[in-house]
Amino acid sequence: MNQVLTFFLCLCCIGLQAQEKFIPYGKITFEKKINLQRSMENSGLPQEAREKMKKYQSSNWDLIFDQHKSLYKPGARADEEETKGFFFFSLSKPSNEIYTNYSQNRRVLKRSVMDDNYLLTDTIPDMDWKIMHDVRTIAGYECRKAIGIIYDTVYVVAFYTDEILLRGGPEGFNGLPGMILGLAIPRYHTTWFATKVDGFTNHQAEIVPASKGKKIETEKDLEKLLELFTRYEPGKKEKSEEARKRLYGFTL
Repeated sequence: MNQVLTFFLCLCCIGLQAQEKFIPYGKITFEKKINLQRSMENSGLPQEAREKMKKYQSSNWDLIFDQHKSLYKPGARADEEETKGFFFFSLSKPSNEIYTNYSQNRRVLKRSVMDDNYLLTDTIPDMDWKIMHDVRTIAGYECRKAIGIIYDTVYVVAFYTDEILLRGGPEGFNGLPGMILGLAIPRYHTTWFATKVDGFTNHQAEIVPASKGKKIETEKDLEKLLELFTRYEPGKKEKSEEARKRLYGFTL
């Protein structure tokens, strides 16, 4: 009888350990880095001026999540305030957020344009990935490599762990069998890597879509926002589709 009881207790312990291995909710801190010198190579800025620039610009972003939804938002600053770059538009501290509800296939993006906040709602975009055999340890988690493509020709390299249950990631990237902890887009000289994972910390009350901002509900509203978004940019006015990509971010 004692042997049966001991065996049963051992099975229970193994089951509990297996459950604790997989993280259903928590908070991940990402460091985003942009190679400023490389990103300005085709800007017309003289090489001498580029070489005097600070090489990297970095910032911290937080991803809080549970098994069905997530909120990606600015965290504590890792460096100086992020200035105007490829996909973040305010010269002040960024206030952009991405709320994603995977069970409802819905996301809400808060974008700061000309110091005003705008709310864009759409479905979660699909992305095709090719999973590779390479592995890498990020923030203490063994991650497998995957390759994806955005905008038809831009390669994305991601590293994900299946120890975190939500199939999400920074900047709205998703669709792999676990959480993306590392991300690189070589063409845009930008990387995101998790520096800390706080598993089993409850931030679920914070995972709500932004509500303060001007709602973009029609195509006409969007066209007006795109016109405002590109109004003061130097050079040739870009196509509406290109401006839309920059407004929505990497995962249009």
